[in-house]
Amino acid sequence: MLRIGFLSFGWWSAAPGSRVRTAKDVVDDTIRLAEAAEDAGMDGAWLRIHHFEQNTSSPFPLLAAMGARTSRVELGTGVINMRYENPLYMAEAAATADLVSGGRLQLGVSRGSPEPAADGPDTFGYPLPVGMTPADDAADRIARFREAISGQGIAQPGARAHALPGELLPIQPQSPGLSDRIWYGAGGNESARRVGELGMHLMSSTLVAEATGEPMPVVQRRQIEVFRDAWREAGHPGEPRVSISRSIMPIVDDETRTYFGPHLERDLMGANRDQIGELDNAVSTFGKTYVGDIDKLERELREDEAVMDADTLLVTIPNQLGADLNRKTFDAFAELRSRLSA
Repeated sequence: MLRIGFLSFGWWSAAPGSRVRTAKDVVDDTIRLAEAAEDAGMDGAWLRIHHFEQNTSSPFPLLAAMGARTSRVELGTGVINMRYENPLYMAEAAATADLVSGGRLQLGVSRGSPEPAADGPDTFGYPLPVGMTPADDAADRIARFREAISGQGIAQPGARAHALPGELLPIQPQSPGLSDRIWYGAGGNESARRVGELGMHLMSSTLVAEATGEPMPVVQRRQIEVFRDAWREAGHPGEPRVSISRSIMPIVDDETRTYFGPHLERDLMGANRDQIGELDNAVSTFGKTYVGDIDKLERELREDEAVMDADTLLVTIPNQLGADLNRKTFDAFAELRSRLSA
């Protein structure tokens, strides 16, 4: 059964045409997006996290608010840059938000992607330790975070602590099951293999750090195979989950045609295709946009072998167009989920 959710970048801007013009607008609108997704019958509301930019940066207060206003949809992040995080404080915040939502958080983490600050983590008070790479630093923080949310003892008890001899104090609160709902945003096959070995779920974005000249779905399908093989070989129980992100623009009325019609024209001219480019000093494959009416979208997504092999499809949405316009597309996404799962 395919799940479908939206992934919002949480941008705000005073540019002409933007309906989300301030930080307050984006907070209010994101909560409305979660309510709209649930009302439309979608399965998830996920947030993109970036620092030093005009978009969502501190997810847990917002996730808690979304959880308080919904009752069913999964609430996720795609992804949290762990180099900015104190893993123990994050464990407290995440458990609190998960308790508010009734255990619906799905937390995507990673070492992050390029951001405007020259060294944002250092500015936050987390300089890169000598001899470590950013990936190593993020991995250590993720490991510490996972220990904390799993209930392991963390701190030595003081004289007034209620603890048995030799017992360490765990982080509080704890939210049962949260430790089984941690995802990692993998950029390529090696990171996907490591994710499977560690027993986290796999997130694959609209770009991958691999450029073979093959179509994006082929590259990602191989990434999924590597991940699942590693999960099984490591002996983890249960079935691992996989999410694939796609840019999808349903044309359902005159308003969506006004906004998405130019993308459809490019598509019909053959100009909408996967691209090879450079990101963070690595050559990567960037996926195309899916645009058109629901029948066209269904045909094309059925041919996307990565989407069809995943259990979760995250649709990147134009959040600056506002919750009301996006609500129109959510009905189409829910119908696509039903068709693709049939």
